[in-house]
Amino acid sequence: MKQEFTAPTVEEAKALAVQEFGVSEDKITFTVIEEPKKSLFGKVKGDARVEAEYTETKTDITVKYIKRVLTGMGVENITIEVTEIENGISLEINGDGFADMIGAKGELLDSLQYLASLVCNKVDREYFRITTDSNGFRERRKKQLEELAAKIANNVKKSGRSSALEPMNPYERRIIHAAVSEIEGVTSQSKGEEPYRKVIISSTNPRRGGDRRDFRRGGKGGNRRNGGGRKGGRRPQSTGFDFTTSFEKEYKKPKPEDSMLGSGLYSKIDI
Repeated sequence: MKQEFTAPTVEEAKALAVQEFGVSEDKITFTVIEEPKKSLFGKVKGDARVEAEYTETKTDITVKYIKRVLTGMGVENITIEVTEIENGISLEINGDGFADMIGAKGELLDSLQYLASLVCNKVDREYFRITTDSNGFRERRKKQLEELAAKIANNVKKSGRSSALEPMNPYERRIIHAAVSEIEGVTSQSKGEEPYRKVIISSTNPRRGGDRRDFRRGGKGGNRRNGGGRKGGRRPQSTGFDFTTSFEKEYKKPKPEDSMLGSGLYSKIDI
């Protein structure tokens, strides 16, 4: 991207380029075409002409896109702190009212991450990883999921019956699998198709016929203590725990960062 700017001084012309390109001055290459001329009496004649050249990087494209989206949502005083990570960048996003928009499960962070990835990875075929966070939300969410995994796992160990969690995106499923792998007596696997793929936590010492007994209790002729033979219908049976764990609009396909290959212990886990 190359453009010429005219202003009373060279510095003002450079400032116009910074404003136009939306990046810091050190990312722009300037060539002064013409400087204002001074007369014999010290008066300045004419304007400065500066040619500014700037090549957008994937980082710049990502930051500009997210700022444009958030501005359209009414967020003001937007700040995006960029940290380089392996094969990409991590973004710390903040702004007036942004924290209230994130959602209990980080829906907005996930959506921005996904959409920004689509935009910047159109530039070329080399994959560029983008992660988003705000005021430590990701770490807090990770702890919530780990606590959830421990709670479900302990219940599964006591009952001997498997339990299915709500659908999650690949990143959150990895957290659950990792937490379960640290607990003796239980195992986990993922089943289903995106975006409804969910984690199933099972006991390594399952109760024999447990599922069949539960089914019979809920059917006709079931145990009277469970309402099977009473007028008024059957008492509903619980088939698992209903925990909300992930935003509904998750990715349809797992991204490369969600792959377990080369992840040591967790590489054997089916996410």
